[in-house]
Amino acid sequence: MLDASRLEAVMRYHERTKHHFNRFAPGPGQLDWANQPDPFRRYAGAPLIQLTILKTEEEPLPPAYESLYASRAVSGAPVSVRALSRLLEYALALSAWKQAGGTRWALRVNPSSGNLHPTEGYVLIGGIAELGGTPGLFHYAPAEHGLERRADCPPALFGRLMRGFPPQTFLVGLSSVYWREAWKYGERAFRYCQHDAGHAIGTLRIAAATLGWSARVLDDVADATLEALLGLDRAADFEGAERESAELLMAVWPGDTAAVPLHLDMQLVKELARQRWYGKANRLSPEDPVPWEIIDTVSAASRKP
Repeated sequence: MLDASRLEAVMRYHERTKHHFNRFAPGPGQLDWANQPDPFRRYAGAPLIQLTILKTEEEPLPPAYESLYASRAVSGAPVSVRALSRLLEYALALSAWKQAGGTRWALRVNPSSGNLHPTEGYVLIGGIAELGGTPGLFHYAPAEHGLERRADCPPALFGRLMRGFPPQTFLVGLSSVYWREAWKYGERAFRYCQHDAGHAIGTLRIAAATLGWSARVLDDVADATLEALLGLDRAADFEGAERESAELLMAVWPGDTAAVPLHLDMQLVKELARQRWYGKANRLSPEDPVPWEIIDTVSAASRKP
């Protein structure tokens, strides 16, 4: 629970940044097109494993929409690189490119306010031959529909991290780049990042259901634990680049809903942080982001302890 002072800070943010009948909430006033942030985060030096966009004619008929909400209506597919590719394609991938004049931009399957897509996705998964054969943490690169290996995770450590979860469980983490939204929406960016994280939860759950998988938000994972797990607290990896803010962690596993732990052991996560890591985050804007102090304040006030 939030203490009184933190809750007050969140409520002040809400009151200050909401629209009114006679005026809009404060914003940048104009768009600095020269400093528009790149919609695609990449980690230079991290090995990229290309995934395959699955062709419709090669896939079995998709389950009926109604069956996605019925227990055991869809048989669970085993975890494989093909199934993982399908999950990410249905949940976080690009859906189309559009062009007007000399401007070209991408659309994605997960909705986003202003099509700015502040949400980044990560996967911590056991050994799959096509992903290198050993467990690891990966960053999802939607433009390439690929996975960048960010860290190695020894099989024994992965087994201890996943103790208590159903067989073949893997983790999906989400983070937000506040600057991608603040560039256009200013102070309201924090609102939209939470909104977009909710969109990504929805697309991940529906994509999982098409495979007969379950997906559950792990409500009790602290933000510090999530930052360490996803490498977001690795200052050297983000030197000169815009940082990401931890949002949430989901467990995904084949089969029906089951009781799962809602937290992770921070000591085990610290062991992962001591393993080999790959890559350095790209800079998204040519100039420094415009600071919005109130976003930093509400982000700090709403951290999960």
